[in-house]
Amino acid sequence: MAAPVFEEYEPAADCPCPGCARRRRERALAPGRREGGHPAAPCARGAVVLVTAAGVALGAGGAPTALAAPPAAPAGVHLPSTATAPAHRLLHDPDDPDGSAPQGNAGPLHGRPLVDPVLRPTTRAQIMERAERWVVAKVPYSMEKFWSDGYRQDCSGYVSMAWNLAGNEWTGSLAAFGTRIERSELQPGDILLFHNAADPNAGSHATIFGGWVDAERTTYTAYEQARPQTRKQATPMAYWNNSAAYVAYRYKGLTTTTGGSPGVSARWPGAAAFGPGANNAHVTRLGRLLTERGGKRYYRSGPGPRWSDADRQATRAFQRAQGWKGQEADGLPGPHTWRLLVTGKGRDIAATGTPGASASPFPGRAHFRPGQSNAHVEKLGRQLVKRGFGRHYRSGPGPRWTEADRRNVEAFQRAQGWRGAAANGYPGPETWRRLFA
Repeated sequence: MAAPVFEEYEPAADCPCPGCARRRRERALAPGRREGGHPAAPCARGAVVLVTAAGVALGAGGAPTALAAPPAAPAGVHLPSTATAPAHRLLHDPDDPDGSAPQGNAGPLHGRPLVDPVLRPTTRAQIMERAERWVVAKVPYSMEKFWSDGYRQDCSGYVSMAWNLAGNEWTGSLAAFGTRIERSELQPGDILLFHNAADPNAGSHATIFGGWVDAERTTYTAYEQARPQTRKQATPMAYWNNSAAYVAYRYKGLTTTTGGSPGVSARWPGAAAFGPGANNAHVTRLGRLLTERGGKRYYRSGPGPRWSDADRQATRAFQRAQGWKGQEADGLPGPHTWRLLVTGKGRDIAATGTPGASASPFPGRAHFRPGQSNAHVEKLGRQLVKRGFGRHYRSGPGPRWTEADRRNVEAFQRAQGWRGAAANGYPGPETWRRLFA
């Protein structure tokens, strides 16, 4: 009986099967091959072909022929020193807590030659505009596929794209392009990175910081690439799992000049650019900066180039957040307001709810427990119905706490993107604030 022998062949460049895809990654990353193993699920055009070796038999005194040693990386191919990690690394997916979503290796942009890592100058505005582009396009998550801009469609490829890096990095190499900062210093365009060096398969992930959601700075807007597609959502600092392990980084190539819309710069454009009748790119830029700093609730649509009352209200809220009063908080941006916005300095707009509305303070958790009956429970129930989260009520709501109240609160909490203990159906201060905002 002839012994089976494996003969190595170069994988097809355009074959989408898992075997070829994995084989292509391993061939591009020679150190990773030393960890052993052959590509899985080969196809007719794949990486491994089973052949019969004449003259080699199984039986007494015989032994199967050894597998051929993995070939070296193709001549002329080099990768940054950061690309020496295992071929498979997994990131945490809050929608699939028991599963894994692998990320790809560090490497060049798809369809382009490999280049040495460089720091390309960019601004916060440009980082956030690129991040928003994928959100709008609803780019599907994939560790194998690349978007039209050449970046890999996973979490580290998303950050690489937003930071405009020369290649596709991974969670083990992104830190080399950033400066470590404190979480209290986070500004839009910075990232929160968790790389589990001991076991990269256990939860490694990266998100882009989009701004604080609440005045207490316990929740932020996270831009991230995860299943099923690019998303931005309110996320607890720093993430749903492994929160303490996330580290904040600021891109080393960040410049202070504001990019984005044509004709917009970090210089004060003058009072004539704002106010009734104004229609220009500076107004759009102002609105976007204000939404990043907590002013999104003032805009029903936009922001846009035509000056509106929403621009005035959001500007006034930002000015008041700095402690200014009177003419200093008239809703018309001056040089000082503009400088704080474009540099990301100053205090964010406090999350106090819908303009003109006032929510009563959270009355305490003890009011919302089985057996409790009070006016706060009924007030909570009526607000849940008003916000569209009353489907579990068959009657009421009323003053007595019921399972219907708990299930409706749970539905509201899950709509905020919360999971686990954060969505247990019992309101806390943040649930109360958001419900009445």
